[in-house]
Amino acid sequence: MSLLLVSDLHLDAARPATTRAFLDLLQGRARRAEALYILGDLFEAWVGDDDPGEPGASVCAALKALAADGVPVFLMRGNRDFLYGQRMAERCGATLLPDPCVVSLHGVPTLLMHGDLLCTDDAAYQAFRLQVRDPAWQQDFLARPLAARQAFAAQARAASREHQQGAAESIMDVTPAAVTETMSRFGVSRLIHGHTHRPAMHSLLVDERPALRVVLGDWYDQGSMLWLGPDGLRLETLPVAG
Repeated sequence: MSLLLVSDLHLDAARPATTRAFLDLLQGRARRAEALYILGDLFEAWVGDDDPGEPGASVCAALKALAADGVPVFLMRGNRDFLYGQRMAERCGATLLPDPCVVSLHGVPTLLMHGDLLCTDDAAYQAFRLQVRDPAWQQDFLARPLAARQAFAAQARAASREHQQGAAESIMDVTPAAVTETMSRFGVSRLIHGHTHRPAMHSLLVDERPALRVVLGDWYDQGSMLWLGPDGLRLETLPVAG
């Protein structure tokens, strides 16, 4: 049995091919998996569990069907969909995971994160993240009309694109010191995360012991998935037909 891990799908009504590719995965290979882990940014934006629109409705229904067929679904919040609540988890038949968290994957304690917490050189983003993760801010935001929340999300995406274009390339990546400090603090030798859209496997030393950092890719031009079996792991690319 294998575990499947994905991140940064950024599903959006404007990109239906990506949604179709993910639904194909849920109706195909995922049915034979031991579990599915989604490490944040499943959607381009999530403004509240009361939003009935697409692609949220179709994707949540497909995830719930997968879970009903005996494949556990684990869902982590990302920087685009940090407003998931328990209602969202129930719609998907999923278990919400805290970010970060340590889980045993085929007997190996593994730190799972979305990855944005590791980008410590991006001070502007970290300040924004701290603001929007505050429970009081979220309560106030979710009390607004749905249309107002959707407008805010559109403005935030535009501001994010502008920030990324103006920031140095290194600032948008993880900080090596943050990686080793975090892995050391949690006492793990394996970390899996997304967010940076730079799929790769990095060997490193943590507390003078060999360690591995696996970065999941995004789903813009092609899909990205980590296959993790009892005897190994590999990053795979998946087609996204236009």
